[in-house]
Amino acid sequence: MAKDVIIACDFSSKEDVVRFLDKFTEESLYIKIGMELFYAEGPEIVKEIKKRGHKIFLDLKLHDIPNTVKKAMKVLSNLDVDMCNVHASGTVAMMEAALEGLTREDGSRPLLIAVTQLTSTSEERMKNDLLIHEPMDQVVMHYASNAKKAGLDGVVCSPLEAKKVHDTCGENFLTITPGVRFADGEVGDQVRVMTPAQAREIGSDYIVVGRPITAAENPVEAYRRCVAEFLG
Repeated sequence: MAKDVIIACDFSSKEDVVRFLDKFTEESLYIKIGMELFYAEGPEIVKEIKKRGHKIFLDLKLHDIPNTVKKAMKVLSNLDVDMCNVHASGTVAMMEAALEGLTREDGSRPLLIAVTQLTSTSEERMKNDLLIHEPMDQVVMHYASNAKKAGLDGVVCSPLEAKKVHDTCGENFLTITPGVRFADGEVGDQVRVMTPAQAREIGSDYIVVGRPITAAENPVEAYRRCVAEFLG
């Protein structure tokens, strides 16, 4: 199964992204475009990054009634992205609708994954703010099972949960794990974190790394270090 490092390009403008990508003259990257950048620049930023030969994870985390999500995914299916996502908490019916909307007439589509619980969410916050009283581990596995039932390709989860997701949903069910930091780096606003090497050992298929690369003094060197630690 393919493994890769996805760079979270959480910039607010095309200029910032281009300035960052211009530093990479040899690598073909996997870039995550989140809400901030997509809302600022729209579909044109997708076209610009694809034109440079990079893959794209469009991270918009759709969560609405099934029909709305289905229609939105039909629009996104026309963009040449490689991966997109929804919130698993939107229900199995919503995820099934998302998959239907994303699938083109010829049967092709980007990978579709579901967010289980955000890596900034602790079990305490989940209980106090969301009134979900089951253990975090149990909630994530339930959401992952629902995503598999809906026909999705995998889930976004903490690297702490990646191995159990594979145990629960199978080795071919993808785990995309943010919350990855270098051992000597800052944790930032993440709560449930691991290093790239630890994420590899525990079974993450893709890791999403933002500031440890984008805010590094030498982003290319930081990216190469991350790839070396994750891919071994």
